[in-house]
Amino acid sequence: MGFRPGTHHRRCWSLGLAAAACLKVRGVPSTVLERSNCIASLWQLKTYDRLRLHLPKQFCELPLMPFPESFPTYPTKQQFVEYLEAYAEKFDIRPVFGEAVERAEFDESLGFWRVRSSEGRGYVCRWLVVATGENAEAVVPEIEGRREFLGPILHTSLYKSGEVFRGKRVLVVGCGNSGMEVCLDLCNHNATPSLVVRETVHILPREMLGKSTFGLSMWLLKWLPLGLVDRLLLIVSRLLLGNTARLGLDRPQVCPGIRRLTHDTAEFVNGRKESFDAIILATGYKSNVPSWLKTMFSEEDGLPRRPFPNGWKGESGLYAVGFTKRGLLGASIDAKRIAEDIEQCWKAKAKHLTSFAKLVNLKKSIVDFGGFFGGTNGIMCWYQGVAPPFEEKKKSRKRFVGVKSPLFSLTPSLGK
Repeated sequence: MGFRPGTHHRRCWSLGLAAAACLKVRGVPSTVLERSNCIASLWQLKTYDRLRLHLPKQFCELPLMPFPESFPTYPTKQQFVEYLEAYAEKFDIRPVFGEAVERAEFDESLGFWRVRSSEGRGYVCRWLVVATGENAEAVVPEIEGRREFLGPILHTSLYKSGEVFRGKRVLVVGCGNSGMEVCLDLCNHNATPSLVVRETVHILPREMLGKSTFGLSMWLLKWLPLGLVDRLLLIVSRLLLGNTARLGLDRPQVCPGIRRLTHDTAEFVNGRKESFDAIILATGYKSNVPSWLKTMFSEEDGLPRRPFPNGWKGESGLYAVGFTKRGLLGASIDAKRIAEDIEQCWKAKAKHLTSFAKLVNLKKSIVDFGGFFGGTNGIMCWYQGVAPPFEEKKKSRKRFVGVKSPLFSLTPSLGK
């Protein structure tokens, strides 16, 4: 069982690193646990080769350390990993790798969190920061007939490149950032992708009017409501893009939801059937916190029960970073808030411990003074917080009879 008076973090990609760094500069020690064997394991082990940041780097940097100026506006996967490794090095963050948390619970009697890892180790801490984020586990939907389908079916966490799908018909399920990126990659490798879209989706270019679309939307939101900003961006997008087919840029074929699969065919909810060689599930990720922590987080979606912007703080020293659905920018804000809050608690505890240490030194002096007269038994018991048995107290008092000293007036107060 390891004891840390400071904080304990679970997971050490960008979220845990940000929280640990913000605490470090405030003088608060922490231990970071990571179930994988490297920093930024999601980016290093479960992403496709062509991945880049989807937002400009200034919206994705962690607290206290900007991206290098030499990096492009949209850093590559490898550049982002290098940035995170340099971040950990700068703030001397040394995660404990290969430690998956299996259980965490608050000990009411001690006022500390008890954390049990997959390696059988136990940790005790005053504050617990959950930094696993919203992308801890891949979401793999149940599709009728999945076992009958003869081609490969894989989640985007296992997808690396469209090279292996060259010349094949590929059905991509999901139209988020990953689904769109995978479709583009498949097109670049001469595959024929189709895209499953269950709801209306508006596709915007990465940049508009020479500016980042995200940055432009953030600027507009300072003065306009969200609904109006969405409409404005959509109108501008249509004016800029127009009909891309006239430029030879064919868009992926759009399909509704899947009803069932057969050997080489997908049947959609509208009754339409099409043949495919492979299926890629761009169905995203989910939080796994409820599997090992039974408080603060909803079992339905694995997110904090408290709505934004208050979801970062729980009860009894429990915190969450990166669950606001606002990307790295929101996670950085969480990390700063958490560090500030823990620092205040830490300083209050430190002040209390300093006062207690002074009292301990005083008690030791009294014990030594009592030893000069040959009578310390009663004082030592009170000092340890346990009243001595009545007979022992009587004996101790007899040994001090006739000695006029502040010792006797101080001794009873030591046990209070």
